[in-house]
Amino acid sequence: QVQLVESGGGLVEPGGSLRLSCAGSGTIRSFTDMGWFRQGPGKGRELVAVISSGGSTDYADSVKGRFTISRDGAKNTVYLQMNSLEPEDTAVYYCRGRLVISLYWGQGTQVTVSS
Repeated sequence: QVQLVESGGGLVEPGGSLRLSCAGSGTIRSFTDMGWFRQGPGKGRELVAVISSGGSTDYADSVKGRFTISRDGAKNTVYLQMNSLEPEDTAVYYCRGRLVISLYWGQGTQVTVSS
């Protein structure tokens, strides 16, 4: 059973930092690509950042320059370093992995940015 588990969410003040982790299990193969999505209160789920098997990355304009995505393919693990956090970043953050054409989602981790 392929599974993704996020960790690292929590409460942080504006301007602070958090590092999210997502560990995949249940497959010997490395995910072909991995990414982070988020869903804030009253909003739809949106792409935050993605990273391909070759290391190419893409970011939402709202987080560019503040967030950094990275991965360890051998461990099927993806990270999201979040700096200069703003209240608008408050959301449930979801990890997504892909094996060829199959998509897998984590349960999500809450990030709250508030003073």
